[in-house]
Amino acid sequence: MRAAVVVFPGSNCDRDLAVAFEQAGFQVDMVWHKDAQLPQGVDIVGVPGGFSYGDYLRCGAIAAQSPICKAVVEHTERGGYAIGTCNGFQILTETGILPGALLRNAGLKYICRTVELKVETADSAFTRGYDSGDVIRIPIAHHDGNYFADDDTISRLRDEDRIAFTYVDNPNGSSGNIAGILSHNRRVLGMMPHPERAADPAHGGTDGVALFRALAGVLTPA
Repeated sequence: MRAAVVVFPGSNCDRDLAVAFEQAGFQVDMVWHKDAQLPQGVDIVGVPGGFSYGDYLRCGAIAAQSPICKAVVEHTERGGYAIGTCNGFQILTETGILPGALLRNAGLKYICRTVELKVETADSAFTRGYDSGDVIRIPIAHHDGNYFADDDTISRLRDEDRIAFTYVDNPNGSSGNIAGILSHNRRVLGMMPHPERAADPAHGGTDGVALFRALAGVLTPA
């Protein structure tokens, strides 16, 4: 199993994401934003949290135009797996891989704390390690985590069982309490919370471990 973690100027969760992948058994390649191609044989791409390009323009907007993001789009269009957390989720929406947008938090303040999430579906490579309805504790750290999409998009996400996680107590005003969504083929996950920060007991919780182990189970060669 091979994972690629993209690194942008301003990324600050790239190493956390790489360690979480490694602990689940992945070989990890760190890929610079100016690279035009992903390493050969990559099974999943991780787009990490942080403040890519200083969050200028809109969060993730400049990163979405980088050479490596063109390769990430092509990877997902071929059916490849990808996960974007926090700023990575913002980038995935800016590329068009995932629908919607991440707006300024409703309270207009940066939020950094552990929150409770409800697992809305166990029918994905990312969430199969949980049961639908499970409540897990995962950290958030964002200023622009307010997920927004039009009513038709929200209805489609619900009807197609593509809402992966919701907030138990919505901290940022997200439409439908949405904390994470899946792509139409269920092979891309974008979520504002940081499962890679809940993958080591020293961090105060391990509820994110099941996500990475579930991916390893799906992507392990037969």
